Amino acid sequence: QVLLVESGGGLVQPGGSLRLSCAASDTTFSNYAMGWFRQAPGKEREFVGVIGLSGTSTYYADSVKGRSTISRDNDKNTMYLQMNSLKPEDTGRYYCAIKTGGRWFTRNSADFGSWGQGTQVTVSS
Repeated sequence: QVLLVESGGGLVQPGGSLRLSCAASDTTFSNYAMGWFRQAPGKEREFVGVIGLSGTSTYYADSVKGRSTISRDNDKNTMYLQMNSLKPEDTGRYYCAIKTGGRWFTRNSADFGSWGQGTQVTVSS
């Protein structure tokens, strides 16, 4: 089973930027589409976006579209989430996962697996 480790979270002011990373434990990483989700305290896990195998295909939640970019480097077994113009409502724990099923445009967390432990993002002045 592929192990995923997120990093790059932190405290940032509104309007700031962060780049999160998701490192996979082995080279099978390139065989999977990957996703980002986030979860705020007291709320359900929320879809952020997905990237395809080669990195050329992506789709995003409306809440982050235009402000976020998902990319991947298969040589480094790593996926990234660049977030700009951050808002307080972007606060939460961010998780990466492997897309294990469902349709391409799925936003259902049940279609993802091998979740990492998450990295905390706090947007506050």
